[in-house]
Amino acid sequence: MIEATALTKRYRTTLAVDQLTFTVADGRVTGFLGPNGAGKSTTMRLIVGLDAASSGSVTVNGRSLRDRRFPLREVGALLEAKAIHPSRTARNHLRWLAQSNGISPGRVDAVLEQVGLTSVARKRAGTFSLGMSQRLGIAAALLGDPEVLLLDEPVNGLDPEGIQWVRRLLRSLASEGRTVFVSSHLMSEMALTADHLIVIGKGRLIADASVEEVIAQASANHVKVVSPQADALRSRVTAAGADVERDGEETLIVTGLECRDVGIIAAGAGITLYELSRQEASLEEAFMEMTRGSAEYVSDPDAAGSTA
Repeated sequence: MIEATALTKRYRTTLAVDQLTFTVADGRVTGFLGPNGAGKSTTMRLIVGLDAASSGSVTVNGRSLRDRRFPLREVGALLEAKAIHPSRTARNHLRWLAQSNGISPGRVDAVLEQVGLTSVARKRAGTFSLGMSQRLGIAAALLGDPEVLLLDEPVNGLDPEGIQWVRRLLRSLASEGRTVFVSSHLMSEMALTADHLIVIGKGRLIADASVEEVIAQASANHVKVVSPQADALRSRVTAAGADVERDGEETLIVTGLECRDVGIIAAGAGITLYELSRQEASLEEAFMEMTRGSAEYVSDPDAAGSTA
């Protein structure tokens, strides 16, 4: 179990993590989501002790990871796939990690086989593709057979087979009662893999709920409406603060208002409706809605395709 209490990290004038309080429970896959610059990487570095908190605390199974003599036996982490000396072979990289943490040498070959790298165990890590480096990083995280795993973008660079393998691996580890904490920008993958979500923006907690709860909350403000006066309705619901997408000549997808709100607006304007229904949001749509205004970098959709 990972427990953060009022966790805060400031770098001079930048507040990277701001009073974060959450618990990552055993026995489930917890997705860690947020826009670029939200503070996810900093939070993970604080958990494993690579950075020191400005205030607040974070513990793993009740203690700071810095207090552990053999941390790899308790926490396995993949924070940067390419953080490997390029001249070392895959096997030697894992061997020195095992030796430094009192792990049996036989465990090295076991994890190499588990991640599918046995055939390239004697190749230098500097020659590995991103996908192979990811597999080696996962092998290092699994080396100590830890109860807690933290993985930052574990499927980055993997092919479809590799992505499915990681998905099965994470769910299998969670089913054994382990704590699995995964950061990712791939909402479709998180929808398939995670049981619970912790969402942050600008260093602050936005949501701490199950995947189903997050989607259900967003779906309440995700409405499909069909009307022969779609243009007139669109202007009115936009004026009420909603986002509107056109889905055919007479169909609108409205985000930010509930069904009854759209119905009241239509009735007040004398607009005929053929259909008014709640539309189940995807996790990506739910994420975009809840983090609106929290992104550090926001592109201009009107500038897409333009050249300087």
